[in-house]
Amino acid sequence: MRIGPGRRCFPAGSVPVVCAVILPAMFSLLQTDGQTRARRGVLHTAHGEIQTPVFMPVGTQGTVKAMTPDELREVGAGLILGNTYHLFVRPGMEIIRAAGGLHRFMNWDGAILTDSGGYQVFSLSGLRKLTPDGVWFQSHVDGAKLFLGPVEAMAIQRDLGSDIAMLFDECTPYPATREEAAASLALTRRWAAVCHEQPKASGQLVFGIVQGGFYEDLRREAAAGLLELGFDGYALGGLSVGEPEGEMFRILDATVPVLPADQPRYLMGVGTPPQLVEAVARGIDMFDCVLPTRVGRNGGAFTRDGLLPVKAGRFKADFTPIEAECGCYACRHFTRAYIRHLLNVGEILGSRLMTLHNLHFYLQLMQEIRDAITTGNFAAFRQEFTTRYQAGDAARRAAAAG
Repeated sequence: MRIGPGRRCFPAGSVPVVCAVILPAMFSLLQTDGQTRARRGVLHTAHGEIQTPVFMPVGTQGTVKAMTPDELREVGAGLILGNTYHLFVRPGMEIIRAAGGLHRFMNWDGAILTDSGGYQVFSLSGLRKLTPDGVWFQSHVDGAKLFLGPVEAMAIQRDLGSDIAMLFDECTPYPATREEAAASLALTRRWAAVCHEQPKASGQLVFGIVQGGFYEDLRREAAAGLLELGFDGYALGGLSVGEPEGEMFRILDATVPVLPADQPRYLMGVGTPPQLVEAVARGIDMFDCVLPTRVGRNGGAFTRDGLLPVKAGRFKADFTPIEAECGCYACRHFTRAYIRHLLNVGEILGSRLMTLHNLHFYLQLMQEIRDAITTGNFAAFRQEFTTRYQAGDAARRAAAAG
């Protein structure tokens, strides 16, 4: 249950008073797994209910590359991700405000989570200068100087009208010394306090981001500071930045247990299908990653038997679908040979079909994870899926090497 803004009430025979409005719980935890930390829930947003665990397709520039809104709906997407920095640079907030917000601008009636631009503090490190109040960027488009700090990031996300806004943070690289990670965390905590005080769009949720590099005590310190401020959900940032997979899982094991059980947990920028399954087993509810779209455009298809390199020569005359068990549009109507041909001659349809298949695969995987948690079979599902996926990948690598 949440307490909403007050409203004027007029009880009979009394002076008007301000009464609290009782709103539905922002996150409803439906079920937990008996053998792991996996959980089923529902995230309530201004643009609909989102079943968790959930994967968010990435729409950095106001579009999920190669996909229409109708196609996103058809593959099961209800929540997608946009990016504050990139939309601020192009087309700019004047255009998006005139359009009536990001939902109307891109004709998407589902929910949107916006990254704050904090990742660009990491990814565009050669084009920025940190200050205590924010970051000066040299635009990656035209070299123009622009400033983005916690006040600006929250204002942009307010104008975008996203359902979930993220606080502005700094993401540390891997590896980083403890001193570097501690200094970065201190800056992120300073910015978190400023973000927390900013106004937000009607119905907008705001998530905190737990940083701290690969130091468990710093992660716990970060979580404690965010909990003291109080946010609608909590994300783990600064992972999937080049570290060994085991390091990521170590940080999840150390951090997730100190996050509130009754609020959503979001692992930013992750990951491969087995990583999603393993992170769900550790209590994560939300994910985003560019892998399904980026890998698809470059000729890789995710399947239950690992990553399939559709552009490979051995599929030149293979008239079977990408994956026989898949029900996506690409697999129902086209063959590996045809899609390989499209990719190799640079036809846009090839990228579209591969993207559609990969997003369908990811979102179907999340549906199967939710079903397995509901039926109490998640542990068995986890074992079966991971074993089959890794065995298929290993067999393909061996065949390619031989």
